[in-house]
Order: sequence, then C-alpha cells, then structure tokens
Amino acid sequence: MTPLRKITHINQWILYRRMLGLFTFFYASIHLLCYIGLDYQFAWVDIKNDISKHRYVLVGFLGWLLLLPLAITSSDNMIRKLKSNWKRLHRLIYLIAILGVLHFVWLVKKDVTEPLIYAAIILVLFLFRLNIFKLRRI
Repeated sequence: MTPLRKITHINQWILYRRMLGLFTFFYASIHLLCYIGLDYQFAWVDIKNDISKHRYVLVGFLGWLLLLPLAITSSDNMIRKLKSNWKRLHRLIYLIAILGVLHFVWLVKKDVTEPLIYAAIILVLFLFRLNIFKLRRI
C-alpha cells in the first residue's frame, strides 16, 4: 500500500491495508478450498500428486502457506507482541505477490496477457517501494 500511497499521493490507502491483506487471505483460502473440494473432492493423494506434477499448483499452495502467518498475526495485539519481528514477517508479502503472479502465468495455457498485466503492476509497485522511481510534483 505504501507504493500506491506514494504514486497517488492519497494517504487513505493506508487505512485499508489490513482489510486488503485479510481479504487477500480470504480469497486465496476460498480459491484453495474450491481446488481441494470441488476439483479433487478432498482426494489427498491426488492433490499431493498434482502439487508435485504442476508447478503452478506448487507455487499457489506455497503462496497460501506464506499468507497464513500474515493473516494470523494481523491483529493489533499480535503487532504489539511481535514488535519489530512483525514487520519482518509481513515483508513476506513481496515474495507472496511474486508467487501469485507466477501461479497465474504458469496456469494460463495460451494468452498470458492478463497475468503479465498483473506482473507489470506488481513490478511498478515494487520499483516504487525500492525508490527506484521518484515522483516529481509538477
């Protein structure tokens, strides 16, 4: 959210940071449950085989696993308990975003235009986060 705040000069983005993070976890969890329940009817051996056979499934599952501790530690109480470790832990979101883009790119069979648009958006936000681009006020 920080890069988006810097790009748009709208500080209110920060107010929605936690809600967006928890929604991301919720969406990823529903996505995973549909995969496990609807696609595989909870056939764990088949799911394990699919994870080892398809890299897009592996990175998607890894992304969800990395989102789990972020969702668990998103409360004010956990922020206070973890102190500076909370910030370190939540930096995993950068890796998770990359895994999400990879999941989408590798999933698509023919036209990768849409996943590449998401990749470009993530890249621009990362570059702003790293302060590679500096915005000048005109």
